[in-house]
Amino acid sequence: MAAGHEKIYLYPVWLRIWHGINALGIILLVATGIRLQYSDLSLSSSDFELAVRWHNISGIIVTLNYFVFVIGNLVTPNKKYYQIKTAGLPGRIKKQADYYLSGMFKGEETPFPISENRKFNPLQKYAYLFVMYVFVPVAILTGLALLFPELIVEKIYAFSGIFLTALLHASAGFLIFIFLIIHLYVASIGKNPLDNFRSIVNGYHHVNHKKKK
Repeated sequence: MAAGHEKIYLYPVWLRIWHGINALGIILLVATGIRLQYSDLSLSSSDFELAVRWHNISGIIVTLNYFVFVIGNLVTPNKKYYQIKTAGLPGRIKKQADYYLSGMFKGEETPFPISENRKFNPLQKYAYLFVMYVFVPVAILTGLALLFPELIVEKIYAFSGIFLTALLHASAGFLIFIFLIIHLYVASIGKNPLDNFRSIVNGYHHVNHKKKK
């Protein structure tokens, strides 16, 4: 049979809009967050105040946008891609890790190809679950607490409550930033590095079927 080409509609409009807003918001949060972490840099106080303002605005937008993601995954078919399946999970993760570490460099086929019922491989799925349902909520809650510091417990044992909240917020932000870098790298893997980026713009993932003898 000749090689075939198939389009799968994986990214509905609401998800693409959410993804675009989320990506821009997180990039701005990372940029301004780095500026806030290094407040002793030889920059003017107005620059620092501008970074604070944009960090807070971006944080509020990303927070509101996060509710779009959660609600969308509750009421649309997109929720099926996040269903947890523990049976055989270690083996599936190992298979995908082996592919990333060596198989894809040898031209092997991915062990978990994208289909209408599977948008993520096992490593992607559980990485997304941790980021979107653990790290992002932690960043949001601690960010809101820092925005309203009067709500923070003054002392936690011998440590300042504000210091520990800020530390947790920065740690969550750092982990989200690391995920963003890995996400961009994995998205570029393939015959054409731009394919996955086009998919999130037009909504369609293109699947190439190899010629069968």
